[in-house]
Amino acid sequence: MPREEFKPGNMLYPLPAVLVSCQRPGEKPNALTIAWAGTICSDPAMVSISIRPSRYSYDIIKETGEFVINLVNDKLTFATDYCGVKSGRDVDKFAEMKLTPVNINGVSCPGIDESPVCIGCKVKEIVPLGTHDMFIAEVVSVSASKEYMDETGKFDLNASGLMVYSHGEYFTLGEKLGSFGYSVRKK
Repeated sequence: MPREEFKPGNMLYPLPAVLVSCQRPGEKPNALTIAWAGTICSDPAMVSISIRPSRYSYDIIKETGEFVINLVNDKLTFATDYCGVKSGRDVDKFAEMKLTPVNINGVSCPGIDESPVCIGCKVKEIVPLGTHDMFIAEVVSVSASKEYMDETGKFDLNASGLMVYSHGEYFTLGEKLGSFGYSVRKK
């Protein structure tokens, strides 16, 4: 069957949609929706986020050198969309979306208490790429909601209703298909 060709573009979907929180000292916290986020190293634990320089949060993160990646679930989908279309220059997103700031170890900006996981990050490098600049950061702390701890004390992230972004739409994760290494596991 023939295939359809498109101009070069980013078609790597689905992606985690995350709320990135940041704050200048003495100012209100802000949250920015980002789908350009990812893991880039496991030891030391490092992540990247890419932000357009015109975004309100860009200068805050560049100046403070820190941010928190807040994973989002089905309960945060509306707030995630809102924080992606409204600017912190114009509105207090935490107040409008009733997001609760929470202290995160290792950084002075807050996480979002309603998030199942808050990842405190310190910027190590900023790489200009074109429309976006990539902030490469070291993970300095991880804070998980006790709501998703099972009876054995294990964190059950997959029970939190994680949400992903795919080509302009939001989805929760679906049916489990396997687990790492299942293709070679002895039966």
